[in-house]
Amino acid sequence: MPSNDVRTLLQAAVPTAAAGVVAVAVSAGVAGGKGALGAGVATIVVILFMGIGLLVLQRTARSLPHLFQAMGLMLYTAQLLLLFIFVAAFKNTTMFNPKAFAITLVAMTLVWIGAQTRAHMKAKILYVEPESDKAEKPKNTGSKS
Repeated sequence: MPSNDVRTLLQAAVPTAAAGVVAVAVSAGVAGGKGALGAGVATIVVILFMGIGLLVLQRTARSLPHLFQAMGLMLYTAQLLLLFIFVAAFKNTTMFNPKAFAITLVAMTLVWIGAQTRAHMKAKILYVEPESDKAEKPKNTGSKS
């Protein structure tokens, strides 16, 4: 994995994890232990879903650059649908507080997207491939007077 990819992943995952710790503390204060568990599960789910999606998108960008935009739109749509399915599947659970889970899931998704956007805006990514030494140099065809 190239260093730019790791840097982007870390710049999105670390703020999300930090916000997750805050969400766990707030949920514990508001809804007790079940609230803290719900917030913790939601934070882990967001980091896993969004992290895997980011890795897939970066791999697609390298191998199939012409599909990058379409793949990005499809990937984010699929991620949001999967997160919605998670909320729907666990809305009546007694294992943890479903409200804390749902609110944390949405909040951590927004934190991830914001952090990822910031990471991409600050990244110094080349727009063109630098010229290699192996590339053929143009020959001077002009006449000297």
